[in-house]
Amino acid sequence: MVQGVFFRVATRQEAVRLGLTGKVCNLPDGRVEVQAQGDDEAVRALCDWLRRGPRLARVDDVSCEEMPPQEFAGFSIR
Repeated sequence: MVQGVFFRVATRQEAVRLGLTGKVCNLPDGRVEVQAQGDDEAVRALCDWLRRGPRLARVDDVSCEEMPPQEFAGFSIR
């Protein structure tokens, strides 16, 4: 569960810094889902960053998996 640590905003900022497109959204059960695409190294860097999260965040688990490419215009928060 993520509350009050601006996880989605910080994730978007990091993804944009890395030159990625995609989206970040809250799931009904309190988890956060991130879909990112771009350079393989940048995607790996985002996965590493997600394991730490922004300051004040507590990250219990991160799962990164490859998915078919999608059309994203920028990186959005939903």
